[in-house]
Amino acid sequence: MTTHESIDATTAGSAGTPTTPTPLAAPTTAAPPRRLGRTGPTVFPVGLGCMGMSALYGEADRSESIATIHAYLDAVPEGASALLDTGDFYGMGHNELLIAEALRTAPPAARDRALTSVKFGALRTVEGGFTGYDGRPDAVRNFLAYSLQRLGRDHIDVYRIARVDPDVPIEETVGAIAEAVRAGHVRHIGLSEVGAETLRRAATAAPISDLQIEYSLISRGIEQDILPTARELGIGVTAYGVLSRGLISGHFTRDRALAAGDFRGMSPRFQGENLDRNLDLVEALRKVADDRGVSVAQTAIAWVLSRGEDIVPLVGARRRDRLAEALGAMDLALSAGDLAAIEEAVPVGAAAGERYPAAQMAHLDSEH
Repeated sequence: MTTHESIDATTAGSAGTPTTPTPLAAPTTAAPPRRLGRTGPTVFPVGLGCMGMSALYGEADRSESIATIHAYLDAVPEGASALLDTGDFYGMGHNELLIAEALRTAPPAARDRALTSVKFGALRTVEGGFTGYDGRPDAVRNFLAYSLQRLGRDHIDVYRIARVDPDVPIEETVGAIAEAVRAGHVRHIGLSEVGAETLRRAATAAPISDLQIEYSLISRGIEQDILPTARELGIGVTAYGVLSRGLISGHFTRDRALAAGDFRGMSPRFQGENLDRNLDLVEALRKVADDRGVSVAQTAIAWVLSRGEDIVPLVGARRRDRLAEALGAMDLALSAGDLAAIEEAVPVGAAAGERYPAAQMAHLDSEH
């Protein structure tokens, strides 16, 4: 299961939420686009992760979700591409149908700017559980057919399996996506949460545009082996969890009551002493943000943007105000002094707790 943090999900309906400093508005400058690897598309520097509009953070407002997608498309300048990230298992297809509605009701010029990035392969139960991943070539073709139908499009721009199927060589899964590329149903091949060795193997089967993987101030595991390997191979990174599911957004509080079904209710970093220790890190980061007159969320997103032109952060805003806050990070230029202060506030390895429960960590090729 791949999850994007939802900035606004941490505040909706909560009591005791701290007042946010007046954030930067949506960017006023034309931020240079970023390319997803040597072979991938060129996109707006910040992508929109849509998962929270359908699943894992409690109820979402459908009208506001669609309005937020429209606002994101509007924020992307003419000639640039807007990256909408989803998964066919987000709400069991609900998220793809939501995106389809948003695109159908958007002005044609905005709709034409949209690129879709889709994850597939997760096996679900009626009750919403996850039972594994299916990367067989026949399954790839099946998942793709359903996604194209739900999205109402004749192709998907970036297609990737959400987690490696341990029973199917990654070369076979990638090879099946490559067939879809040749047929015109997919434009580019991506990967998700794979380790350096798997990344190398996949790249021998077909060109890989980007690796989607968690990367934030408190999730820096990719820096040791995975990120250097991706750069060696010319593979870009779409970074999800840049606010660690709202934990380091500056909006989450110790007394936050989570809605039924909220993923964070079982996330180790949101439990007991782990939460206390992690929110202490956020308060240290808040001091740095306050010195710059910006929000904690903008500081955390700007840090990810600063890590390289080959990295595109995904933000999971479900409301237009939170989207504007997130996009404002593109106008925040961090100096060497700022970066040093940020890393002093949140040192490498300082986070308490794993990023997923143990059962889900077992599915992460990137952690093995």
